[in-house]
Amino acid sequence: MNPRWLIKMSRWARNPPSPRQVAFVLGIVAVCVAFGAYEYMFGWPEFLTVNGRAKP
Repeated sequence: MNPRWLIKMSRWARNPPSPRQVAFVLGIVAVCVAFGAYEYMFGWPEFLTVNGRAKP
């Protein structure tokens, strides 16, 4: 593990993030998990698929 990460973790232990910031990050994670679950259950939507290049 990089020593910088250890320093960052010690700073986080001394000054933890606010509950609002934690809720924001957890909300983003929840949205990502919801998108992943939707894709797993129903598949990738056709309108979001990029067309392949036409081969000359």
